[in-house]
Amino acid sequence: MATFETPDGAEIYYEVHGDGFPVLLIAPGGMRSAVSFWENTPWNPITDLEGDFQVVAMDQRNAGSSRGPVSASDGWHTYAGDQLALMDHLGATRFHVAGMCIGGPYAFGLIDAARDRVTSAVLFQPIGRDDNRQAFYEMFDSWAVTLKDEFPGMSDSDWASFRGNMYDGDDRIFNVDDDWVRGCATPLLVLCGKDLYHPESTSRAIAEMAPEVSFIENWKEGDDREAARRAVADFLRTHTP
Repeated sequence: MATFETPDGAEIYYEVHGDGFPVLLIAPGGMRSAVSFWENTPWNPITDLEGDFQVVAMDQRNAGSSRGPVSASDGWHTYAGDQLALMDHLGATRFHVAGMCIGGPYAFGLIDAARDRVTSAVLFQPIGRDDNRQAFYEMFDSWAVTLKDEFPGMSDSDWASFRGNMYDGDDRIFNVDDDWVRGCATPLLVLCGKDLYHPESTSRAIAEMAPEVSFIENWKEGDDREAARRAVADFLRTHTP
């Protein structure tokens, strides 16, 4: 329950729960990704994992209680920079990542930026591209409109550029391409998505392409949920150095 300042002046809210090898949690919620969203997921990994790990949860820049500058050149790399800066601040040289929704591409961005630091990644229903570009544009715009008064120096074209850096292009996972996934040696656990923002096709493509991957299709209810909870914890334990 604290904040720290990134090199470019963003104030990032974060929480640390438990002790042990670090797990960075990246919450669902799209551009509004914040710790509070974990309270409405099939189970809360903060309470599930804090007995065995140091669980680090954060509000992304300009979501929840975090605030920071924005620019037309912002994109996935901006958030990876914040996430790595937080782990640097906490002295975590190596860590697991567990991300839901937008946290899937964010996890890949972290692996791309610091492959030797991320020991494994859990991807809960990662977002992906599958004839749904407009839905992501609308999600971004509904977030941006709440911030425009805070950043009067950002023109409409600047916001459009930022949005394009996030959601334009043809790569199904937005910030990495298929060849990158095929070459990703980091152990992955994918929990399947099955809706507009989290297409099943994206989860299955990652499971088919990545060289070291486990896949869980059903994980949200009843016995499937309990089995998936155990599988996530076991996966992280297995890949803890």
